[in-house]
Amino acid sequence: YYGPQGGLSADDGRIWPNIVGQRLGRRVELFGRIGWTSRDIWWAITQDPRIWAALPHAEVVVLAYCGMDSLPSPLPTALREQIRYLRPNRLRQWVRDGYGWLQPRASKLGWPLALPPRVTVEYLEKVRSAIVQLRPDLPIVLCLIPTHASPYYGNVHSGRVAMTTAMADWARANNVPTVDFYPVTREEFADHPQDMNPDGIHWGFRCHSEIAGVVVDGLTDLLESVPDSPDDRSADKPGGPTR
Repeated sequence: YYGPQGGLSADDGRIWPNIVGQRLGRRVELFGRIGWTSRDIWWAITQDPRIWAALPHAEVVVLAYCGMDSLPSPLPTALREQIRYLRPNRLRQWVRDGYGWLQPRASKLGWPLALPPRVTVEYLEKVRSAIVQLRPDLPIVLCLIPTHASPYYGNVHSGRVAMTTAMADWARANNVPTVDFYPVTREEFADHPQDMNPDGIHWGFRCHSEIAGVVVDGLTDLLESVPDSPDDRSADKPGGPTR
């Protein structure tokens, strides 16, 4: 959860998921970590009991990931993730510095991606199937990926079109509505780079607000057509929870 200057808490009212909740009058449960790919999301779905606790009470699930999948990753992601375990400290720092020097230069190749579109779609389907198994009635909305202007990835995003196409095709085949983050982020990075995070990946607060507007537009009619949530139905029963 990042703004223009660094990380923020999950309940910060300036980041787009919480703005969506404010505008729609809904409580938001936000799950994610820095650098997660679709594979990490799948692991979270299967291993994080907080997600298990949230899904039975949800009115809608918004899948807003896959952006990391589309980034050039000529050095294996597993290599970066294992650097923290190296000892002694001097070796760890040496390897980290070498990774930081080589990654942006090698990224100019634009290939391979952190995850190929085919694998991303496989994980999207795993996530959808798991949610549907638990809550067949629960709507799912997919956010098509944003772009970036990051020197850490060589300012290259050649994998975006193929990834977006694969995601949109999967969503269409499974009747999953989509909202598109690309137009807003393209314009913000091009027209207001000074307001975005200097890392070229994360956004400024105006961008967060505009992205929230895109998501609200995609959710408003959907939420109006959704039956009462499990919490609303149980509130009518003696001893049921209230909101």
